[in-house]
Amino acid sequence: MATHHTPSPLCLAALAVLCGHAAAQDATLPAERITARPSPVAADVAGFGRTEAWRAPLQSNRWSEDELARGNVDRLADLVNLNASISDSYNSPGYWDTLSVRGYTLDNRTNYKRDGLPINAETGIPLDNKSGIEVLEGTSGIQAGVSSPGGLVNYIVKRPAGTVRSIRLRAAQRGSLLAAADLGQRFGTDGRFGLRVNAAYERLRPEIRDLEGHRSLLAVAGDWRITPDSLLEAEFEHSRKSQPSVPGYSLLGEVLPSARDVDPRLNLNNQPWSQPVVFQADTASLRWTQRLDADWKLIAHAAAQRLKTDDRLAYAYGCSAEGHYDRYCSDGTFDLYDYRSENERRNTDALDLSANGRFETAGLAHELRAGVLFSRLSARFQDQAYNWTGLGTVDGRTQTEAAPLADIPNTNRSERSTEWSLRDRITITPRLQAWLGLRHTRLERSSVNTQGGERVEPVSRSFTTPWLGLSYEIAPKQAVYASWGEGIESYVVPQRPAYDNRGQFLPAQRSRQAEVGLKSEQQRWTWSGALFSIHQPYVRDAAPFYGPDGRSNRLGLQGRVGWREGAWSVQASAQLLQARIRGSSADELNGKRPANVPQQAFKLGAAYELPAVAGLTLLGNLAYEGRRAVLPDNSVFIPGWTRVDAGAEYRQKSGEATLTWSAGIGNLFDRRAWRESPFQYGHAYLYPLAPRTWRLALQVDL
Repeated sequence: MATHHTPSPLCLAALAVLCGHAAAQDATLPAERITARPSPVAADVAGFGRTEAWRAPLQSNRWSEDELARGNVDRLADLVNLNASISDSYNSPGYWDTLSVRGYTLDNRTNYKRDGLPINAETGIPLDNKSGIEVLEGTSGIQAGVSSPGGLVNYIVKRPAGTVRSIRLRAAQRGSLLAAADLGQRFGTDGRFGLRVNAAYERLRPEIRDLEGHRSLLAVAGDWRITPDSLLEAEFEHSRKSQPSVPGYSLLGEVLPSARDVDPRLNLNNQPWSQPVVFQADTASLRWTQRLDADWKLIAHAAAQRLKTDDRLAYAYGCSAEGHYDRYCSDGTFDLYDYRSENERRNTDALDLSANGRFETAGLAHELRAGVLFSRLSARFQDQAYNWTGLGTVDGRTQTEAAPLADIPNTNRSERSTEWSLRDRITITPRLQAWLGLRHTRLERSSVNTQGGERVEPVSRSFTTPWLGLSYEIAPKQAVYASWGEGIESYVVPQRPAYDNRGQFLPAQRSRQAEVGLKSEQQRWTWSGALFSIHQPYVRDAAPFYGPDGRSNRLGLQGRVGWREGAWSVQASAQLLQARIRGSSADELNGKRPANVPQQAFKLGAAYELPAVAGLTLLGNLAYEGRRAVLPDNSVFIPGWTRVDAGAEYRQKSGEATLTWSAGIGNLFDRRAWRESPFQYGHAYLYPLAPRTWRLALQVDL
């Protein structure tokens, strides 16, 4: 393994902050036509450009860097604390993040973007160099050729933005330590050139035992404002994370174990031969924006992502002694496997060419976005180890011998797509707008077994996904809307020996969504509400069968409120969701709720600026999620839970520097509950709420 001197970039960055502060001056930027977006606007991931959020006939969220910091969002999975429509979906500590939106699990291969271009999220993605995160809720057929119907996630990369000199230090329970630097400067004549550097190093010592690790990041972004109408942007990001992951708990025979009796700090991945999961990612992009006139511009945006993963786990799975493999044994034992998939390579390349502009015809004003996206994805693996080592126990005390022989075949996959898209916002009257979208996708896929057999013949498919919406302003900055759209989803059968069609692509599955809603944006209040219905083919995971079988439907009601008055600010959201399976050949599933989907959720965040102490803000968050099914037949449910977090933030001036001190306590009352119950690979898992933890942080802005 190569030697990694991770602290050195951070040391250089910190030195640059201290040395550059005295000489740094704010650059005077030229008047230019390429400007920042007005605020508030709908999230860019929606694909309709600079659209007022209250007008857009869809639900989306955009969290800034400051909002993420106040919400203690260190990784994508922490977004579940901020919005009721987002929940956990097999979020194992130490592994990559997986979200569920509107009750559908987002596909890490297809539902994630970075500055609008597709990426593979089967890796650890750092947030240190991200200025925000966007989430689109609902079917995304016009934003992505292939994606799960729940929504899309878009990471927004930090770009040059004048003079930035910022250092962040953070400590948490058991000795987790983070040091991060954010440096930015404009230079040259009239600030024509810009540079932004982010560096971070973190020692990971979470409350869960046997989970120690570390991660590092170095990211550079630059731009060149060639003329007031021409902008060239480039950026590069390198990250590495090494940390073990945590196997899920499970049912003990027919019994749902009480979360109060299970230590949330226990990690069943604690064998002497356990090794960390290692994520290494390199991503780079180049974007050219050319303004043609006051109404039209062209954009060419290209990106490349290179992922390398060593996926390793002491894998607790099933109970052969009692003849069932979807849970642990009734006596607290389980089958333990040595799982290793070394040197996984996932590459993604994308090129997006688009034209955006405004024009009028027949008395109607149009805002048009037309483009073509070329993308190429490949996944290259080696044979994997998946070997039985003996019996483990839920107290974590049993030790077995390693069995690292990698002789189980894997599947190499390749995929190319060309996606033509057209989106048009039509102003029919000052109050009435129509929104039209169409995407045509041509998809080519192939796969082959790593041992040379089980070759799947290449397939080529084409499909078109439409989207329609209407919004009407019923009062100043208050609109009612309706929308309808389609999406396409692609599945890959897990590479497990238990499946007859392991590693293969399933036929593309078409989903449909209809939605009506209300939105309002006033001086002190913002609120929205939506009623939606989503129909999606149900893919049943029942080894040796894995494939479409019936439909998985969602009927949901969601609402969101933001309020600010004096020293108070509040953000709240709620969702009621009826999720059902229909038309399955397995009669015991029809009319049942899919596993791991809460029926109710409520999230609340509040901040109070203490008048008696200038600069001091008290913070609080409350999260509630209803009960979830553990098994597909709904014979077992985990109870709902409520968690409370508390914190404080204090800002002060020290000379020319601004110091931001923050402290927080997660799970203030140390609530014990099962956080989620994913059913994956034919097995029921249980993950507990994290125990009570504290954290302290200091950010220095010069």
